[in-house]
Amino acid sequence: MARLRILVTGGSGFLGSHLCERLLTDGHEVVCLDNFFTGTRVNVEHLLDNHRFELMRHDVTDPLTLEVDRIFHLACPASPIHYQRNPVRTIRTAVQGTLNMLDLAREAHARIMIASTSEIYGDPVEHPQREGYWGNVNPIGPRACYDEGKRCAEALAVSYATQYGVEVRIARIFNTYGPRMHENDGRVVSNFTVQALRNDPITIYGEGKQTRSFCFVSDLIEGFVRLMGSKHGVDPVNLGNPREITVLELAEMTRNLAKSRSEIIRAPLPKDDPTRRKPDISRAQQLLDGWAPRVGLEEGLAATIADFKRRLSL
Repeated sequence: MARLRILVTGGSGFLGSHLCERLLTDGHEVVCLDNFFTGTRVNVEHLLDNHRFELMRHDVTDPLTLEVDRIFHLACPASPIHYQRNPVRTIRTAVQGTLNMLDLAREAHARIMIASTSEIYGDPVEHPQREGYWGNVNPIGPRACYDEGKRCAEALAVSYATQYGVEVRIARIFNTYGPRMHENDGRVVSNFTVQALRNDPITIYGEGKQTRSFCFVSDLIEGFVRLMGSKHGVDPVNLGNPREITVLELAEMTRNLAKSRSEIIRAPLPKDDPTRRKPDISRAQQLLDGWAPRVGLEEGLAATIADFKRRLSL
């Protein structure tokens, strides 16, 4: 396999740092680009001594010129706490940042993978969600800066492919978890894990009957690599784990695995919170050499809890 020079935007974040590791393991040169808004240098510190790894501080909303063969565009706050903290910045990152990376891909004749999200389906009427489903999204709600930003990013990517012939791949990412998740992420796995390890009350919203599907980070990264290497074009591809679980079941599982004394308490459901989320991964399995998640939820949660316990010194 030829050694490629690969840019990973958002490379010091949760997903980005795991992707940088994988690409280096595969023998490539990696340029990790991040503005450290939600990412952290700690996530990639162990890679700095590798002569094929380069860390660059840069905000994707500013143009960039670089010689690269591939671009994984992951840069964007992805948790509600982070993206709602500065909604204008979030939508600017999703739109202007994607425009800049598509311009870079066009200039460098590089293939680009856009990290989209299951959030573009909103609170879905169709279940499970297939790529052909157009979604049920509130365009002016509290989550709109992220949902609509990513929908626009997809439209931009397809437009660049159509108008300029840019080689584009679009990954629609469903809930992903694993080591190096931000402890103040605001999403259920990190929330429940931190609360359980501290024996604090575990907070679920509503009755906890809403469902999610959780994919371990190594399975997602395998999907990224296969999608980027595939001959598949611009049609989006769902990447996630189709095992559906209620939020209450997840809270109980986390409490048990963490050997926690936490009680489970309830809080009001946030506005526009999706009630069900489960990917149809038929397209990924068909196009990506039979790709499917390998890591079970119990196994992945145990690894995640161990990582949080070490980092939080609990």
